[in-house]
Amino acid sequence: MTQPEEFTFPSQRLTLSGCAWGDPAKPLVILVHGALDQKRSWDWTAKALSDRYRVVAFDLRGHGRSDWVSDGDYGVMDHVYDLASLVDHLKAERFRLVGHSLGGNIVLRYAGLFSDRIIKLAAIEGLGPSPKMLAERNALSVQERLRAWIDDRRVKSERAPRKMKNVEEALSRMTKAHGQLRADQLAHLAQTGAKHNADGTVSWAYYPAMLGRSPSVIPHDDFRTLLGAIECPVWLAYGEKSWASNPEKDGRLAYLNNATVKEYQGAGHWLHHDSFDDFIEDVSVHLDG
Repeated sequence: MTQPEEFTFPSQRLTLSGCAWGDPAKPLVILVHGALDQKRSWDWTAKALSDRYRVVAFDLRGHGRSDWVSDGDYGVMDHVYDLASLVDHLKAERFRLVGHSLGGNIVLRYAGLFSDRIIKLAAIEGLGPSPKMLAERNALSVQERLRAWIDDRRVKSERAPRKMKNVEEALSRMTKAHGQLRADQLAHLAQTGAKHNADGTVSWAYYPAMLGRSPSVIPHDDFRTLLGAIECPVWLAYGEKSWASNPEKDGRLAYLNNATVKEYQGAGHWLHHDSFDDFIEDVSVHLDG
């Protein structure tokens, strides 16, 4: 597979890692990965789009080759800030956005803040908690929610990187977790998603003590306000076998002014890998139109 151009950029005193494919003179598409993932998992998508776009992806803070923060607290708005830093670094004026899972949530928030900059947006399972999950969370008292957050933070702060003997062991673990993917997909994701340690072992390239949902996140009503401020056409993709709730079925599609939903039969949360050919055809139609 053609290797992308590597670069770094600053954000909030962190150094973040990015890569780019295609002619810099062509229209820009920015790809944003999900939690516990990394920028090179977009390689197939980038290759498919790079004949007509300048495609850029980056490692979120705490992921891949980007810096980690010392306290393990990675708020969604911190990632939105980093996306804004990347846009400034690229001196981008108008562009397209694609995000998966956490990355989908990030691009939706960014588009709600800077709607005039976004030409088209595609979010793969990026709307966050379903109405049912939100109702269950809101049924808890503020004391219960914050005590649970403290307990969760304590457990996760003690996590150490999982050490594996080599990339072959990483590939074995990847295969057990995502056996529905092709062998070449699994090999590439294991190779690019592992970092080499000084003792010769490898670990997954994300912050091992990454924390759960921070109590400082913006309220859900504010998130809905951001969604309603997005002016560009939005394409939402969901996997039929995913844990994520389809917004066309749970009512959240109404939060957006100009959005459509595609559900992929037989696909899970990684639908852009599970149903790659169909996904590329559909996202290309959306971005190019």
